[in-house]
Amino acid sequence: MADNRAAIRDLLLPGLSSVRGLYKEQDSQWDKVFTTKSANMAFERSVQMRYLSRARVKAEGANTYADNNSGQRFVYNTQIFAVGLLYFITREAIEDNLYEKQFKPSNLGLQKSYKETKEIFGADIFNSGTTVIPGLGGDGKALFATDHPVDTGTFANKPTIDVELSESSLLNAQTTIPVTFVDQAGLQNNIRARKLLVPPQLEPTAIRLTKAVLRPGTSDNDPNAIAYTMGGIPDGYVTNTYLTNEAAWFLLTDAEGLIHYDRTPFEMDMFVDDNSDNLGVKCYGRYAFTYEDPRAAYGSFPSN
Repeated sequence: MADNRAAIRDLLLPGLSSVRGLYKEQDSQWDKVFTTKSANMAFERSVQMRYLSRARVKAEGANTYADNNSGQRFVYNTQIFAVGLLYFITREAIEDNLYEKQFKPSNLGLQKSYKETKEIFGADIFNSGTTVIPGLGGDGKALFATDHPVDTGTFANKPTIDVELSESSLLNAQTTIPVTFVDQAGLQNNIRARKLLVPPQLEPTAIRLTKAVLRPGTSDNDPNAIAYTMGGIPDGYVTNTYLTNEAAWFLLTDAEGLIHYDRTPFEMDMFVDDNSDNLGVKCYGRYAFTYEDPRAAYGSFPSN
């Protein structure tokens, strides 16, 4: 049923001092976390490859070690979803509305509603980060796990026991990432932490840890090691208001793997129903948020 005059009855009468309900929109948050790529298919696929292992010592007169185990290991699948919203409003409600400048029938916050949904979908990659999603995680693990498989064993992108954000836990993550985020053949990579992602509740802690010149939380005069260890955290920190665990925190790395696939950018359209003269307004877009390499992030999920 279309919005009619009964739905805006006070807007049909003179004397209102104001019409409220729309507020300042938040800046986009998902684009501080994900790399955007164009999507051309209903499903996008990414393949994790295994390259060569370490060279071996060759004994005199012996054959050179041959490594013929390179090739495909895991496939990450991403379904591109269509997202939309539609509403109708009667012609009479439009014609009799005395406050059209404040309550525009052609735009009842449609873009804001679309943006909110997109933020929730983006944050859900982290909110459900310890849940195995069949068909998505190519290695059969959740995004954050202690046993991502490689040919030589496993690697972890979360602590065995989830810990709160602190100087020691952050430094441990910074030093762990370059050493343990090995490739599929077990070789170390030049992967470094680049950005700290936290919910609003942890922003004060993030400020103290990343902005302090001297060691945070102490009276010592030594420098803040977080700023320098393994290259520091060059992109600082960002907050995301859609993270549901108030104690969870994440380190994003410079390994590309957190992806936003853009198939059809946001579009909005208006049309008039021939029979009823109702005005229809709708928005539409196609996109998906996904991960294609667990080395793109490190996360800890202590209890709220």
